[in-house]
Amino acid sequence: MLRVLHSVSNMARAGIETMLMNYYREMDRDRIQFDFLANKPEPGEYDEEIRSMGGRVFVSPGLNPLHYPRYRRFVADLLHENPDIRIVHAHNEAMGYYALRSARDAGIRVRIAHAHNTRIIRDYKYSLKLMCKQLLPGAATDYWSCGRDAGIYYYGKKRWNESGFILRNAVNVERFRFRPDVRERQRQQYGLQDCFVIGHVGRFNIQKNHSRLLEIFAAAAKEAPDARLVLIGTGELEPAMREKANSLGIMDKTVFAGQMADVSGWYQAMDCFVLPSRFEGLPVVGIEAQAAGLPCVFSDRVTDEAVLSPEAVRVSLDADNVEWVRRILKARRPETDRSRGADTACRAGYDIHTEARKLQELYLNMAARACPDARR
Repeated sequence: MLRVLHSVSNMARAGIETMLMNYYREMDRDRIQFDFLANKPEPGEYDEEIRSMGGRVFVSPGLNPLHYPRYRRFVADLLHENPDIRIVHAHNEAMGYYALRSARDAGIRVRIAHAHNTRIIRDYKYSLKLMCKQLLPGAATDYWSCGRDAGIYYYGKKRWNESGFILRNAVNVERFRFRPDVRERQRQQYGLQDCFVIGHVGRFNIQKNHSRLLEIFAAAAKEAPDARLVLIGTGELEPAMREKANSLGIMDKTVFAGQMADVSGWYQAMDCFVLPSRFEGLPVVGIEAQAAGLPCVFSDRVTDEAVLSPEAVRVSLDADNVEWVRRILKARRPETDRSRGADTACRAGYDIHTEARKLQELYLNMAARACPDARR
């Protein structure tokens, strides 16, 4: 059996982690198993499911520069003690350099860097991350990304054009296919039967730009008094966003739905999906929303590769709220046929059943180049 070690923050219910679980559930686990190198100490919502499927979660000392020697020893010992791990696949953006460099030193011949974003957040590690971004290609053997723009940002245009590979953020399309009965039930449960429901799914952090979203919605609510905003997710900025919703006078029209294991019912209840992100690679939630047949309004910082449906548009973050509201309210058109969304996602190559089979064969072939008995 081949084991693939995925380096992640932790297996919380977020975009990258959800994408990995989508693929993991579809693997032939008699041939391939996923393990996870968690670089944050907090348990993740997916940990129990991972273990139930035969995967393992290893908690590292953390990606703090002060712990770097200890981290290197931890990863080296982990790989030496588990020789069935033949591939290390890092999803930590620039900081994935540490896991990949440690894997290289431990003799792992297949080391995948996976880019998921088009920008590095300016935090206290910003300078370190810029350095790691420059070193990342030298630690990896393979250069993957969720999309073209993220790949070019992390590896450079020349390297990306020569050897980049896109692994699509595929989803279980049938799970999100539009279901009128689910829509009616969800809207009744939350008293939204006669409302125009604008939805968003994402962690409350600077990347997702909830502050601008609340301002856009406040303007939309003036044009459409029946408008309601549903925010799914949690995060460090949630308390501040609750305060802002209150100060804008829209708290009574905003549903802070929290984190949940299954958001498919909420997609059915929505009338429009809005993602005004400051930066993105290729957001899983954008694929899910389009599979549910939703009209989508993305910022222009979301790659154009995310636009699968004619009902999805990109609007400049520099545009005023009037323009955003105009685009959002166009979703009230009654002629929108949401039943076609799932088929659109399939045709675009985002069906997890198909893409997982491709990934499985790719992993097996990659491992075989390093170890001839890896396909057994």
